[in-house]
Amino acid sequence: MSNQAGERTEAPTPRKLEEAHKRGQFARSAEVQTVFVMFGGLGGLLFSGAELWSYLASSVASTMGHLHDVPLSAAVLQSHSAAGVLGLARCLWPVAAGTMLGGLLAGAIQSRFTTCPEALAINFERLNPVAGLQRLFSMRSAMPAGVALVKLAFILLLTWSTVREVLGDPIFNQAVGVGRLAAFLGEATVKIVLHILMLLAVIAAADYGYQCWRTYRDMMMTKEEVKEEAKNSEGNPQIKSARRRLLRRSKKKMLNDVPLADVVVTNPTHIAIALKYDRKTMRAPKIVAKGIRLNAQQIREIAQKHQIPILENKPLARLMFKYGKVGGEVPAQLYAAVAEVLAWVYRNNRYRYYAEANRA
Repeated sequence: MSNQAGERTEAPTPRKLEEAHKRGQFARSAEVQTVFVMFGGLGGLLFSGAELWSYLASSVASTMGHLHDVPLSAAVLQSHSAAGVLGLARCLWPVAAGTMLGGLLAGAIQSRFTTCPEALAINFERLNPVAGLQRLFSMRSAMPAGVALVKLAFILLLTWSTVREVLGDPIFNQAVGVGRLAAFLGEATVKIVLHILMLLAVIAAADYGYQCWRTYRDMMMTKEEVKEEAKNSEGNPQIKSARRRLLRRSKKKMLNDVPLADVVVTNPTHIAIALKYDRKTMRAPKIVAKGIRLNAQQIREIAQKHQIPILENKPLARLMFKYGKVGGEVPAQLYAAVAEVLAWVYRNNRYRYYAEANRA
C-alpha cells in the first residue's frame, strides 16, 4: 500500500508545470536546435552567396595582380592583415547572423516564447566536478551519444545516393573554368546539405516528441503530492473555517446595527448602505452597514421592519460602497451629498427624531 502511495501515477498539475517552466524544466531537443541553426546558416549563405563570391573573386584578383609592386614592410603587412580580417568578417557575418537567429528561434519555440528567470540564476551545484562526472558517465548521458552515432550512420546511408550522384558529375572528367567549378561546388553543397537537413528534421521531430514524453513522465506526481499542493493552494481548512466564522460574526454584528441607522441609501436593489449620524457624538456620518445583492436585500428588509427611511441614490450608493468602510466615517468628498440625504430624512421624519430627542 505504501509503495502504491509513493508511485508517480498522477498527471502534473498546472501549478507544477508552471513552476517547472520557470526553472527551465521543459521539453527541449538538441536536434531541433541543430536543425534551426543549420537552416539559418544555409539561409544566410544562400541570401548572400553571390555577393560573397563576387567580393572574394575581386579581392583575390586585386591581391594577386599587385603582388609585384607591393613593398614588404611592417606597415603594409599590418594594413593587409587588417583588410583580410575585415574581409573575413564580411564573408562570415551573414552565416553567423543566420545561425544565431536560428538558435534563438529554436529556443524561443521550445520555451513557448516565455522567459525562465529561475533558470538564469547561478547554481553552484552545477560547478561540482564530481556531480559533473557522474552526469557525464551516467546512462542518461550515454543514451544521446548512442543516438548520435546511430543518427550519423543513418544520415550517411540515406545521403550516399546524393553523394554518389555528385561524384558522377562529368566535371570530374574534363577541364573546367574556376567559375564553373565554384558553381558546381555551391550546387553540390546545397543539395547535400538540404538532404541532410530534411533527414535531421524528421529525427528532430521524433526526438522532440520523446523529450516531451520524458519530461512529462519526470514531472508526474504521487497522490500525496497532489493532495499537498491542493491544500497549499486552497489554504488550510482550519484557517478557512476560522475565517468563515469571523465573517459570519462580523456580518451578524453589522446587521444588528442596521436598526440604529438614520437612513438606508440603495442602488436600488444591488447595493444598500446604512448611515447613522449623531451631531453630539460624531464628527461626521458613519456607515453602520453595507451590502451587495443578498446582503443588500437583508439590510433593506431590516430597515423596512424598523421603519427606517430608504432612499434611492445610485451614484452615492456606489461611491460609498466602493470607498466607505463599515464602522468608518463617510468619505470627505461625499459629505455634501450625504448632508443632503440626511436633511431630506430629517425634514420628512422630523416628528420621529423630535420624539427620540425628548426621550433622550
